[in-house]
Amino acid sequence: MDLAQDKLELIEKIIRNDKKFSNNEDLFDDFFNETCKRSLGIVNIVTSDVALEAYLKKIATTSILNVLKDSGRLRRTRTGYTQSNEVSVDDIVSNNYAEVKISYNNFNIEISPEEIAVKKDTIKHIASLIYKIDEEDPNKKYLQIYKLRYDNGMTQKEISEELGLSQSEVSKRLFKLMKKVKESFN
Repeated sequence: MDLAQDKLELIEKIIRNDKKFSNNEDLFDDFFNETCKRSLGIVNIVTSDVALEAYLKKIATTSILNVLKDSGRLRRTRTGYTQSNEVSVDDIVSNNYAEVKISYNNFNIEISPEEIAVKKDTIKHIASLIYKIDEEDPNKKYLQIYKLRYDNGMTQKEISEELGLSQSEVSKRLFKLMKKVKESFN
């Protein structure tokens, strides 16, 4: 794993402070590995220590729940999660579980909740930056060019015809806009 020591220590602290960690200390390595694996995508992107810790807390909570479910120590009920060895009185009275067979289909999630959160924040940042760039120089029509290109899927030639600009001018403005967006992430 390619995480700095201070990030690893932060992850360890967050896991040990999670309420589901108590009575499950033997699964620490699994909690830690799962959290680190899920954190790789955001650790180098998020620059604020406060935001990073908040993201890592969410990631650790999700990782701990997944490990507990995978290990059979946790199951979902109508009211939330409960330890698998706990059975509610209502379930015992109203159901005969000896005759019930339950099977689960495995499925793979293509994108993790953490990656969705990072992408959402990134898209918000890009959108606000494009609006700001457009406000600074409204005559260049950066926002309109961006929308035509990326929202409407128009080619540079179609945009040039729509706006009455040369295709090379549309290309220059798109390049300049994307350059400014990239610079904002550095």
